[in-house]
Amino acid sequence: MDLPLTPLNMDAFNPVRCAWCLRSPEEILYHDTEWGVPLHDERKLFEFLLLDTFQPGLSWTTIIRKRQNFRDAFCQFDPEMVAAMKESDVLLLMQNPGIIRNRSKIQGAITNARAFLNVQKMPGGFNHFIWQFTNEKTLQNQIKPGQTIPTVSFESECMSREMRKLGFAFAGPVVCYAFMQAIGMVNDHSTDCFRHAQLLS
Repeated sequence: MDLPLTPLNMDAFNPVRCAWCLRSPEEILYHDTEWGVPLHDERKLFEFLLLDTFQPGLSWTTIIRKRQNFRDAFCQFDPEMVAAMKESDVLLLMQNPGIIRNRSKIQGAITNARAFLNVQKMPGGFNHFIWQFTNEKTLQNQIKPGQTIPTVSFESECMSREMRKLGFAFAGPVVCYAFMQAIGMVNDHSTDCFRHAQLLS
């Protein structure tokens, strides 16, 4: 009987993966189970929005290794609780060695939580607002082995403009594209990666 190709037994089959994820076990697990998977749960969307707020200038390895620390520091990624944070909370977070202690990014996370809550009040909520930029579907790229993965697109530029109008911080086109990759708005797994074919539907 064939075994399912899950992250728990994939190594037994020696699958081909995207080269970027091979730097750490955390990234392999993230790559195999989350990256590029279409996501519509608003709490999880906020989680990735918050994490991407902290990524500019840093590697995703740094962020993913600190993910649980971010979860603990930012109220289990509850947007209402993050939006209610005050200056005293910012000062406490600045003393937390488990996260990225960058004041502007911490304040940006709080700003984004407030903007996120405002967008949730719109028809369709944040999920519809984000997914409208790809017409509610995953864009299927064909990244060849060794080819450079895009860092920006027409869609991410449009998303960036609209998010900035709505008051989001750290919402440039590059950050927006990383967010699109994370939540499955675009399939950027290389064509030889086992996850590329799995996410074609």
